[in-house]
Amino acid sequence: MQQQEHLLIKARGFSLLDKHVEMQSHTSTHKGSTSTQMKRGILEVFLVHAEGMKHTNLIGPPVYYVVIKCGSHVHKSKASSGKDEKTWWNEKFRFDFPLADWKQLTHLKFRIMDQELFTDGGFVGETIIYLGGIIDEGINRGVLEMMPAPYNVVLEDDTYKGEIKIGLRFTANTEVLPERTFLAQVDEPRELTCRSIINLWKFSWWKFWVYQNQRNAKNKVEEE
Repeated sequence: MQQQEHLLIKARGFSLLDKHVEMQSHTSTHKGSTSTQMKRGILEVFLVHAEGMKHTNLIGPPVYYVVIKCGSHVHKSKASSGKDEKTWWNEKFRFDFPLADWKQLTHLKFRIMDQELFTDGGFVGETIIYLGGIIDEGINRGVLEMMPAPYNVVLEDDTYKGEIKIGLRFTANTEVLPERTFLAQVDEPRELTCRSIINLWKFSWWKFWVYQNQRNAKNKVEEE
């Protein structure tokens, strides 16, 4: 009888332990899924200087700024400084998108504005850099860097006047962990399982104690 109860308790214990291990495995699986990292790409834009551009301001020396747009993201440069007959910015900008979005983005647009004395900007010209080959090659290599090079400035009448010097660096497969929003819900059954194991252990000892008392009482009666 004692051996049967011992085997029964042992069987229940292993059954509950198997269930606990299964829940741990389930939790680990969900944690693993959240650690699946989202691939992104970062394009760094180096805005160096410009020269030979058309002046539109009426008073004072020309001061330029550049509006850079890629997809839905927009950056604005600081006001330029004049040096050696060139217009200098020496600024770096960063565009960050998932790789899936980069494959849909086609170009970078640089809109050059002349910051006049009493108004915020007269249009000077613009430059467009097409990204298709840059993104594809950057994804294949992991990193693609293009040293600063001059690009033509296109005026409103589609003629060219001046150049702007720009460098690019694209880094693919940067990894970002998504937010973990459901781990607390997945981990909750583990607490319940541990509590069940403790309760089973307490119940087993109580049942064993009752069984021993009954056995001792029976032995006393037989001895009398």
